[in-house]
Amino acid sequence: MVSKLKEAQDLMEETKIRMESIYINTEAENGMVKIILNANKKIKDISIDNSLMSISEKERLEELLAVALNKGMEKADKIFDEEMQGMSKGIFPGFPFLF
Repeated sequence: MVSKLKEAQDLMEETKIRMESIYINTEAENGMVKIILNANKKIKDISIDNSLMSISEKERLEELLAVALNKGMEKADKIFDEEMQGMSKGIFPGFPFLF
């Protein structure tokens, strides 16, 4: 059992490293705000349409950033969950409830 736990720990570490290289592209309002993040939820890039750069659009821009970021975080969570499920099935096939 100890060796299985060590194997699980090693696979979790490998998964974290792999998640750094999985990129998620998300957007809000038909691409007016675009965000690229990795599956570890680290923002890599934010692109904002020029039409949103005026002071009068500040509140709208803030809302669109929140929408796009939340979409990206949800996608990152889904990828992480799928990775963890696959890992746990391989190590602990008799325990489907782990992830």
